[in-house]
Amino acid sequence: MKDNLNENEKRTRKRIVVKRDSLKSNSDRPLDHKVANEYSTNNPNNTDRAYKTIENRENEGKRNYPSSYSGGNERKPFDPKRQRGDGQKRFDSGFKKEFVENPLMNHQFFKKHESNGAVAPISPSVVRKDGELIRLNKFISNAGICSRREADEYIIKGAIKVNGEIITELGHKIKAKDIVEYKGKRIFEANHVYILLNKPKDTITTTSDPENRPTVMDLVQKATDQRIFPIGRLDRNTTGVILMTNDGDFAQKLSHPSSEVKKVYYAILDKPLEREHFDKLIDGVELEDGPMNVDEIAYVDPKDHTMIGVEIHSGKNRVIHRMFESLGYKLKKLDRVVYAGLDKGGLRRGKWRFLKFNEVQMVLNTIKYHDEKTVN
Repeated sequence: MKDNLNENEKRTRKRIVVKRDSLKSNSDRPLDHKVANEYSTNNPNNTDRAYKTIENRENEGKRNYPSSYSGGNERKPFDPKRQRGDGQKRFDSGFKKEFVENPLMNHQFFKKHESNGAVAPISPSVVRKDGELIRLNKFISNAGICSRREADEYIIKGAIKVNGEIITELGHKIKAKDIVEYKGKRIFEANHVYILLNKPKDTITTTSDPENRPTVMDLVQKATDQRIFPIGRLDRNTTGVILMTNDGDFAQKLSHPSSEVKKVYYAILDKPLEREHFDKLIDGVELEDGPMNVDEIAYVDPKDHTMIGVEIHSGKNRVIHRMFESLGYKLKKLDRVVYAGLDKGGLRRGKWRFLKFNEVQMVLNTIKYHDEKTVN
């Protein structure tokens, strides 16, 4: 009969037998007997069962292990200070991956273009004197509404009011105390914001993308509530320094070809750069939009001639790519290390920082020097 039972039925019959045996052994107890539970203070006499009192509950679950404990069937409680097999502590700084800058960036070719990183006071707010005049389109641009060119279109359409009067004249100038309105709301000249971003790969240098691809604006959306925009552009897979601001004058001066803004790149080629082509890049190569040469070039690693440092001042589209491609090379990586004297300074990919006041002045002084040089 028992052999025909399945496992579940055997377990059930076994439990029933156990309960019956316990009832038989306890049948001689008096009816008024109170069974003490695990935490009861009622400890009956003449019993071998260990009872826990309420006062001793604080040590419940703790086990005392001898110092010579070496294992066994029971596992030793977890100790966060216990070291791993490789000698590193658990959850310690040894597991945190620290940012280590590429040692090749310490090459003299890159270091001589970097800024000294001196600390300076924060840029003051925009304050104009009562009698000082400013062009209306510049005021609108500084307010973060749009660019100057777009501001001229708004003025022509009659979308701007000054002191309650619609202005449609281009070149109109206003005073600091004048009230400027756009879409029925008063606008104010915003404080200038200057941001340096270390652009990562697969990021578009634009304010918006119709294909909803990641843009540089996604990386700095929490930086400020001002309307900022990138100065110039980098290709989608080109990394490195890019500036963003709401200062239209600053952006226009940096973008103008006459400013001759210095740009330093770290390039990795698909094959070693021959000395003949090295010299040819200095002398100049012929591109579809005219001849082009580098300002300076160097082998970053003397043992690996695929790693090149390049300095240019041209703002032509994809000029570095096109120069190397004209000589039969392809770029595996291109990183802008320095732009207008500003370097990444240990900034991680995708991270940004505000420019210091002296950094902005340094860039403006450089542009002013080139402007004076061009006039002379």
